[in-house]
Amino acid sequence: MIGGGNITEITYFILLGFSDFPRILAVLFVVFLLIYILTLTWNLCLIILITMDSHLHTPMYFFLSNLSFIDICYVSSIAPKMLSTFFQEQQTITFVGCAVQYFVFSTMGLSESCLLTAMAYDRYAAICNPLLYSAIMSPTLCFRMVLGSYMAGLSASISQLCTMFQLHFCGPNVIKHFFCDMPQLLNLSCTDTFFVQLLIAILAMLFGIVNALIIMISYGYIAMSIMKITSAKGRSKAFNTCASHLTAVSLFYTSTVYVYLSSSSGGSSSLDRFASIFYTVVIPMLNPLIYSLRNKEIKDAVRRLRSRILFPIFPSRSFVVSDLTFLSLIHSGLIFVSGVR
Repeated sequence: MIGGGNITEITYFILLGFSDFPRILAVLFVVFLLIYILTLTWNLCLIILITMDSHLHTPMYFFLSNLSFIDICYVSSIAPKMLSTFFQEQQTITFVGCAVQYFVFSTMGLSESCLLTAMAYDRYAAICNPLLYSAIMSPTLCFRMVLGSYMAGLSASISQLCTMFQLHFCGPNVIKHFFCDMPQLLNLSCTDTFFVQLLIAILAMLFGIVNALIIMISYGYIAMSIMKITSAKGRSKAFNTCASHLTAVSLFYTSTVYVYLSSSSGGSSSLDRFASIFYTVVIPMLNPLIYSLRNKEIKDAVRRLRSRILFPIFPSRSFVVSDLTFLSLIHSGLIFVSGVR
């Protein structure tokens, strides 16, 4: 803290984290560490698979690989610091460190919101305009949509960062959370937060309500198109194409809305912290599973990659390696891949 007259300016914060649960602290550490490792492994494996298999060089998987990249950055902005403070006596973070953490977290979160909207439009084009799909979802448009998602998230986060540096903290410096979230910082500020709250409300409308409406409208048209399909098999295939994305969108928005409505009403309970774990750490782990487990194209790509790598090495042996185990071996470096197209 820096004294200036009768005002003491706070230069660091104390993250409460889960220190009020000392009996299960070790268990929580192991669980969160395992979740973080699985998140990195599964998302990296998905990126590698999509990059290496030419059959997956389509708009849908281009968006999916970027979603995996965002999820890696998103969870990495929170998990390392959270894990490092589990067994520290002083669970502190500087104001600058707090600002950087929130900036990366906000950028990735807002970018993911835009990317999920782009993916909904991709599904709309695929089901409602199948004959024109290739013309509509051109590589140029896909690149611009992804770039636009990143730029939108970056611009919005820069604006939040500028307002954050206008805040002053001269009272309590304990953040009742495991990371630097804006609602918690606003509760600690000793200056007027009206403009910050106004900015957050505007961004919530643009990135939350507008994106959610676009997704809902897209799926409204998709539902009408699916109902027109006479074949039961065709309807099932079209529905399965959208089910994974719809599941990911539902998890992302419902958990985010719940946590931020609770935070805006002054909530900082233990339940809110555990709910925040779901959308900051658990969802990035679930996304690659949601998009892959029932996806025939992903499974076929894993089998092609496995046959190209393992069978030349062991031509006379027959064995079974699960898809996730095989991808994990590649990621860990136990299997070296070279020149696979």
